[in-house]
Amino acid sequence: QVQLQESGRGSVQSGGSLRLSCVVSGGTYINYCMGWFRQQSGKEREGVATVRSDGSTNYADSVKGRFTISRDNAKETLYLQMNSLQPEDTAMYYCAADPGNRDYACTARRVEWFGRWGQGTQVTVSS
Repeated sequence: QVQLQESGRGSVQSGGSLRLSCVVSGGTYINYCMGWFRQQSGKEREGVATVRSDGSTNYADSVKGRFTISRDNAKETLYLQMNSLQPEDTAMYYCAADPGNRDYACTARRVEWFGRWGQGTQVTVSS
């Protein structure tokens, strides 16, 4: 059974940094299209950043230049480095994998194309 487990939840002040981690166990999804998504209170879940099997990345405009997605295949871990955090970044953050490993899923960052999800980790940024 494939499992995705996020860690790194925290509360920081505006301008601070956090790094989220997602350990993938029970499968090879770490080599697939994977991504980070977030859901803010009262809003739909949205794609923040994705990484394709070839290592190319894709970011939402709202986080470009501030967030960096990466992975360590040997550790089977996906990361999201978040810098210059702002209150509007406050959300539950989820890591996810596309079992179909589709490049267009990574490019589009659409929630419905990612079939494996972690339980989420809360990030709170205060002003």
